[in-house]
Amino acid sequence: MISFHPTQLQLIEFVEGNCTPAMALVISAHTDMCPLCQKHINVIEARIAESAIESDVSECDFGNMLSEITLLPAADGFSIPREDQTIELDGRQFKLPRALRKYVNKTGNFSHLLGNLWQAPVDLGPMGKANFIYMQKNGRVPEHTHKGTELTLVIDGEFSDGISNYDTGDFILMDNTNVHAPYSEASEGCLVFSIVDAPLHFTSGVARLLNPFSHLFF
Repeated sequence: MISFHPTQLQLIEFVEGNCTPAMALVISAHTDMCPLCQKHINVIEARIAESAIESDVSECDFGNMLSEITLLPAADGFSIPREDQTIELDGRQFKLPRALRKYVNKTGNFSHLLGNLWQAPVDLGPMGKANFIYMQKNGRVPEHTHKGTELTLVIDGEFSDGISNYDTGDFILMDNTNVHAPYSEASEGCLVFSIVDAPLHFTSGVARLLNPFSHLFF
């Protein structure tokens, strides 16, 4: 059950196109999985459209607009390229939300990190550094905080981090006010999609030795 969602303000900024590209991507992917946020967005869009109509109706010449529309050439037939809907790890297929499917061909191979962690980099261009991270049962990311922000969407499974418990579809935003250590005890493990705009900062034990190299991993 999805328990963590974008805030109302974040959804409004998303609909208005005022959030960062990274935030827009993760909210869009979350919305693909979350009927509740789909309804919220529909309401926000309806309110914005109603407000726009009320403010513009007196300035709109419907007759001229209709004439211009009828003069437009008919659209040629077109086809939508097929997008892969899943990514694979060790023969297991993970279905992706629609917003992430276009990045399947921009996702590298999974590589084994420490413990029961696997990571596949995703090329988002200037949007930020992104990864699919898979935690096998008992997989754990070392305790850390953030030099910037971390946007995470749970694609499949569930995990905990010492702050809360998260399930498939949950939207998670962390920054330098949060210290957590994600781990999964689920028998099927957990796959997440994560975007960070600055390296992690490990805060506990020998993992702190990784800080000079954290940008190479997470």
